Amino acid sequence: MEKQNHAERIDHRSYERQGIEQIPTVHLGVAAFQMEKRGIRTERGNMNRQIEVTNQRLRQLKARISKLQNWLKEEMENTEPPTLADVIQNILSRREQTGKSDRYQAIGNLKAAAKMLNFLQQNQIMDMAGLDEKFKSMIGEQIDIRDELKLIDRRMATLKKHIGQADMYLKYKGKKALTDSEQTLFTAANNYLKGVMNGKTTLPTKAWKAEYAKLTAERKTLNQRYVALKDEVREAEQIRKSVYSILRQEQREQQPHRAQDVEL
Repeated sequence: MEKQNHAERIDHRSYERQGIEQIPTVHLGVAAFQMEKRGIRTERGNMNRQIEVTNQRLRQLKARISKLQNWLKEEMENTEPPTLADVIQNILSRREQTGKSDRYQAIGNLKAAAKMLNFLQQNQIMDMAGLDEKFKSMIGEQIDIRDELKLIDRRMATLKKHIGQADMYLKYKGKKALTDSEQTLFTAANNYLKGVMNGKTTLPTKAWKAEYAKLTAERKTLNQRYVALKDEVREAEQIRKSVYSILRQEQREQQPHRAQDVEL
């Protein structure tokens, strides 16, 4: 068959040994074959026709099973695991249904429970490790803003001194008769600016004031974020403690008492 370019192949093994889920037909024999060829139905021919129908149904069923398995595989891959908010919500709902007292069932604490679940959902926190990481990142952001504010404050203090000494210098520069105190102030401002200017002759007062105004705006924005973040960190810490408390209580309730274990 290969020499004649036929795709079919002959295998002496049974369908079962070949791993083919198919019912084999029965051998017709010469007499039955000739009768079937002339259109005369035989018992063995009827049997083979029934086998063919059964094999066709088996192939259809196998195709459906394969399709179902592929669908189940896709569904399992697409199904997202429950988030930490889902876990906490299920615990609180189950406690409410079973009538177990819980501080989050009180009307005054419903808002706290809603805030806790909303925080977990908004930040897409999947587990306690994710909650700890979120809390650490908030603390880290707070530290970064604090350090940045310190740098801005130092630069603004320097600019303020630059601008003050420049204004003092310009105030007395064109004045002909200076008093002793004015001369002292002028000399001090002149010496200060010489150390700042590094040989330059034109005072960059306008640039200093522009930078000071820009840093003032940045500082205001950062400080607002820092104040808001302090409140957020405080709330996140409380949420973190509450979640730990709920999970620990759930774990204790799920574990059998030692006394019961001994009896068993």
